[in-house]
Amino acid sequence: MPVPVAVAPTVHEMLVRAIEDGGGRFEPDPARARGLQWVGKDPVELRRLLESCPGIEWVQLSGAGVDRWTADGVVADGRIWTSAKGAYSEPVAEHALTLLRSLPQRVRATSWGSPTAVTLYDAHVVLVGGSGGIGREFARLVEPFRARVTTVRRSPEHEHEHPTDRLHRLLPDADAVVVACALTPRTRHLIDEAALRAMPRHAVLVNVARGPVVDTTALVRALDSRWIAGAGLDVTDPEPLPDGHPLWGRSDCLVTPHTADTPDMIRPLLAERLRDNVARMLRGERLTGVIDPEAGY
Repeated sequence: MPVPVAVAPTVHEMLVRAIEDGGGRFEPDPARARGLQWVGKDPVELRRLLESCPGIEWVQLSGAGVDRWTADGVVADGRIWTSAKGAYSEPVAEHALTLLRSLPQRVRATSWGSPTAVTLYDAHVVLVGGSGGIGREFARLVEPFRARVTTVRRSPEHEHEHPTDRLHRLLPDADAVVVACALTPRTRHLIDEAALRAMPRHAVLVNVARGPVVDTTALVRALDSRWIAGAGLDVTDPEPLPDGHPLWGRSDCLVTPHTADTPDMIRPLLAERLRDNVARMLRGERLTGVIDPEAGY
């Protein structure tokens, strides 16, 4: 029998097609569904829906980052929870590469200026959070540049990977630091003043993960004091970044408003993840993107 899967709080035709393409059946009433594709952003609203729908066994979240859901505790309810982690890796990794190469002063140039530039060729990149899809895709993208990528992750598995507690030892040799890890209590302010002071003056920081992984106050101080050469941020803390914030309008900091993956990019990628997981559920296989409540992602 096809698995009944609902979409809430709003229904998107592309997601309905994905359910059917995966061999499932779209169920308009969540109370009669076994699976739920949640496209909302409010944990309280989701908790209320699930309390009235005990038959839902599996919840697919639309985001790759799940910090708001794990912090609220809604994920730890005995159901199978999956996120879109890894689904959006290509556009986000592409954006990280763009932030590394796009000097803010050249982007905003209104006069010829001085001939400054950076290159990724033969650079040493410290990648924070390389176990996820974004990190793996970024490492693949910089291969043609002969860049040496050193990965920092919670549980190293290969020779070029290091545990998080070794981060500060690796930073003095970095030409660029790319942050692509999940936001958890362990990674909040992982890039703090000590980390920024450890980076070379020519190094660039890029964050495409979550804003609070970087201590914003420390980053402003690092840029003001020229501890590092610059920063490229697609995420900030606070977010949205308020008008008039010290990070806006700088010649050494490029901020994009959390647009590494736009809605038009996300929809087909989320639909493919949903289609795949519906098919896996029908076959009795492990779903893709299962969330570990203890790890926080």
